[in-house]
Amino acid sequence: MTVEVVVIGSANADVVVRVERRPGAGETVLGSDTVLAAGGKGANAAVAAAKQEAQVALLGALGDDQHGELLRGSMSGTGVRLDLVRTTDRPTGAAYITVTPDGENTIVVSPGANSAVDVEQVEGAREAIAGAKVLLASLEVPLEAIERAVALAHEAGTRAVLNLSPVAELSPQTLAALDPLVVNEHEAQWLLDGETDLRKLLDLGPRSAVVTLGSAGALVIERDGTTEVASPKVTAVDTTGAGDAFAGALVTQLAAGDDLVAAARRAVRVAAVSVTRPGAQASYPTRGEVDSTEGMV
Repeated sequence: MTVEVVVIGSANADVVVRVERRPGAGETVLGSDTVLAAGGKGANAAVAAAKQEAQVALLGALGDDQHGELLRGSMSGTGVRLDLVRTTDRPTGAAYITVTPDGENTIVVSPGANSAVDVEQVEGAREAIAGAKVLLASLEVPLEAIERAVALAHEAGTRAVLNLSPVAELSPQTLAALDPLVVNEHEAQWLLDGETDLRKLLDLGPRSAVVTLGSAGALVIERDGTTEVASPKVTAVDTTGAGDAFAGALVTQLAAGDDLVAAARRAVRVAAVSVTRPGAQASYPTRGEVDSTEGMV
């Protein structure tokens, strides 16, 4: 199997409830009817890349259950290759999401089958990783598997991109292989121990970094300087999965030969369209939809 992009990361069933406000400690609030949708940082990014017309495969794990079937259908329906997905006896991962009227969300993840992704599975995907142009890694799966995948990509000359979400401590070898490291502002602050100069992310070892800034867009940090990438102004309905949409679009453009700034510009547009629609994967635009919003979004 040969693809342009291999994504290693989680696949979750998203259990979504809309609330007028988040409950405080010990408090109960009423919410909307529950919506069940396909999600997970890895699956989301893979679907976003596929909708931007990348040839993409997910390296991950699902349970042999209804949630697993939901995710298989969602991914395969958009063209994501599932050859590298393991089926386990653990339940498919789940994310419990609350969304407030301003479109912001809180998420609790139950990893389930995602915890079964291991180094042995990554080694089995060695040829696919070596044959790809870009590896995109995100967390919610065991860190040792992520770091091995990045190492294999580095050895093979495959560009390694890592979206450090949820934030975790990476080895110096892994950081040094990344081009870029992708984080949001909160994750950047954690990595820098409160330091506000985002350029210092490169002092940690990555060849480049991209900091996503929500509605403000993104900051691209390279050895020769930084570039601010503004986001189109939109009215957010639901920000769930917007960072994954950004990551999937970013690696699609890098695989196509764009430089990092050009790739970030496209990725910001994809993420901006996604927040105008509810859900994660269901909100991701096709390449044609993004093209048609030029000058509008």
